[in-house]
Amino acid sequence: MQSELQQLNNAHHLQPFSDNKALAKSGPRIIERAQGVYFYDSNGNKFLDGMAGLWCVNLGYGRKELADVAHQQMNQLPYYNLFFQTTTTPTTKLASKIAELAPAHMNRVFFTGSGSEANDTNFRMVRRYWDLKGQPNKKTFISRANAYHGSTVAGASLGGMDYMHKQGDLPIPGIVHVDQPYWFGEGQDMSEDDFGIKAAQSLEQKILEIGEENVAAFIAEPFQGAGGVIIPPKTYWTEIKRILAKYDILFILDEVIAGFGRTGEWFACQYFDLKPDLITIAKGMSSGYQPIGGVIVSDKVADVLIEEGGDFNHGFTYSGHPVAAAVALKNIEILEQERIVERVKNEISPYLQKRWQELADHPLVGEARGLGMVAAIELVKDKSTNERLEADCKGGGICRDFAVANGLVMRPCGDTMIISPPLVITKDEIDELISKAKKTLDDTANFYGISTTDSDK
Repeated sequence: MQSELQQLNNAHHLQPFSDNKALAKSGPRIIERAQGVYFYDSNGNKFLDGMAGLWCVNLGYGRKELADVAHQQMNQLPYYNLFFQTTTTPTTKLASKIAELAPAHMNRVFFTGSGSEANDTNFRMVRRYWDLKGQPNKKTFISRANAYHGSTVAGASLGGMDYMHKQGDLPIPGIVHVDQPYWFGEGQDMSEDDFGIKAAQSLEQKILEIGEENVAAFIAEPFQGAGGVIIPPKTYWTEIKRILAKYDILFILDEVIAGFGRTGEWFACQYFDLKPDLITIAKGMSSGYQPIGGVIVSDKVADVLIEEGGDFNHGFTYSGHPVAAAVALKNIEILEQERIVERVKNEISPYLQKRWQELADHPLVGEARGLGMVAAIELVKDKSTNERLEADCKGGGICRDFAVANGLVMRPCGDTMIISPPLVITKDEIDELISKAKKTLDDTANFYGISTTDSDK
């Protein structure tokens, strides 16, 4: 029996990334409250949030300090725009703070309302940059297959997900895609190192095919999040850096997921030793407590836009919203004061990754991988061949449903199960997460008639 609220939702709410017709039959799960790494639905069920909301609740739920600063800012200045030669105090302070944390060659921030908007901003900013440099033909963006860069028209086009491209005749012109560094899924006929080099060299091949004079930028996630927590082989970024140094194109690093501590560094470019021209940010900037995103802009790009560009005719009503900026600034302050990024690097992510590797022994798991505070397992029915549970990779959805029944949120990406828990998760809570993940794998194996006894492992 659906609740009144579920019925209202079915009647009036079109939900994102959902089959709304199918959802109407059962009604959505209604989330009522949350605290720490747990949230509770309207039926009183408790869930360990292995995905930190949508990769974003880095500080966990219930941080009163963030609610208090939002309340204070709403009373003082609930809104003002950044158009017409104005700014606000929290927006300016937040830009300064991000520049302080960012790599030394990046000292400006353009604010948006989300990561999708930030990648739209990258699209326009990069083309404007090359126009000002007297190279208007440099318009083509190179991205990767199975990448995720948002769901706006430009963001979804920059992304490499076919199921998104099929809706709306995407990608738009001027965007092409190269190989992803997904060794488990696409490269097991060679070593990881060799595959990493091969995947990276597809970028150079595409640059030569299009012509360097026509290529504007390469955009990539440091690790592919929504694609299945795909972590490049160690050789991949080394080869990409060689290629980027050789050709005159810009490098956009999409750190919407990775930024603000998830790798154990403030930014993943510091973890992987990369030097991007633009960094896309969002999610962890405010721990999801307020919607905010942005682009960290290198001096190389900003100087051209400022000195030669005049008006940059781009922006949003809610760019740098003062309440969102105040919350983001407080969020960063807490990350610093509680040394959470250092804790991720030195204590909690090593523990998570050690415990996560235990799942590799399960008969359903072809690979367990992770870095920092993200991890993935590949579901297979035969560990010797890595054959998937089903040809259409629906096993992940079955596994997800068992996880929810066990009080754990893991996300399926095809037959890859992924996690990205709050950075404040404790060792005891990680133990609980692993215990529930193991039970979920057992339940899934039993569903498919796969033995989980020690003798069959």
